Amino acid sequence: MEYTQLGRTGLSTSRLVLGTMNFGAETDEPTSHSLMDAALAAGVNFFDTANIYGRDEHKGLTEEILGRWFAQGGGRRDKVVLATKLYGNVTNDGRPWYEQSWPNHDKLSALNIRREVEASLRRLNTDHIDVYQFHHIDRATPWDEIWQAVDVLVRQGKILYAASSNFAGWHLAQANEAAARHGMLGLVSEQCLYNLAERRAEMDVLPAAREYGMGVIPWSPLHQGLLGGALRKEREGGGSRTSTGRSARGLADPAVRARVQAYEDLCAEHGLEPGEVALAWLLTRPGVSGPIVGPRTAGHLASALRAADLKLPEELLAGLDEIFPGPGPSPEAFAW
Repeated sequence: MEYTQLGRTGLSTSRLVLGTMNFGAETDEPTSHSLMDAALAAGVNFFDTANIYGRDEHKGLTEEILGRWFAQGGGRRDKVVLATKLYGNVTNDGRPWYEQSWPNHDKLSALNIRREVEASLRRLNTDHIDVYQFHHIDRATPWDEIWQAVDVLVRQGKILYAASSNFAGWHLAQANEAAARHGMLGLVSEQCLYNLAERRAEMDVLPAAREYGMGVIPWSPLHQGLLGGALRKEREGGGSRTSTGRSARGLADPAVRARVQAYEDLCAEHGLEPGEVALAWLLTRPGVSGPIVGPRTAGHLASALRAADLKLPEELLAGLDEIFPGPGPSPEAFAW
């Protein structure tokens, strides 16, 4: 496993990030524990979770599963760079998280930051969070308030770094400029939707992250299965992951289907698995620290580990750009 510095920090993280969103929701606890053991044994030291993972009435369950895994000892917690997130409402009243709006139980007020970090620490069975990520921009809370709350947590030793997820490029600039006014480190990484089929982050998010010395952690590297051999699996009667969400919407478009078929054909010409190519491509992108992989089985994890060692030839990289051309940076991407 290769390692890199997370943005401008001194923190060394693996080029693959273990995503845990499926733990407790689709993957049972014993399997989740075995996947974390296997990832750690393979050198993956960066684990990502969130306070709302577990879904609906089980929000928080994923952090609890990690906490019970840490409690097994064996140096597990000391070896892991632990990242979690806050923003969504964790109140368990049976409704989806995005429909719950009990006052002050979501977003990034100083009150909710204090409440959620304490709750995550309890669930995770740890005394600190290495990378504390804002899961979404809070348009109501001023950055001066957010950074004041972060400064308290850093001084208390409850978090080490602050980071973001799903921010626009100008949000990254706004946040980091505010942090600089307070003499603080600011955001150290951005976790964003970025893959071969969805490259809009190249317009401003990635350039902003590079300008501010932030790492980039792409989520959904296979675009919810679209880039994982979706058409081949469809022909073979599999591919349940592509039946809903972004992948299903893409496959309903004949133009997208044609691009995906061309992509799978190109991978076959080189004797490579589409999902592994998609992950390996992200590892070639400037500024990318490591994509998040969310395995549900040991086979999924093994495939991701193979991708981390895959070196894509220039001919293949050129072919990928032809099939899935990037938008280019802004303002050129939309101005002319």
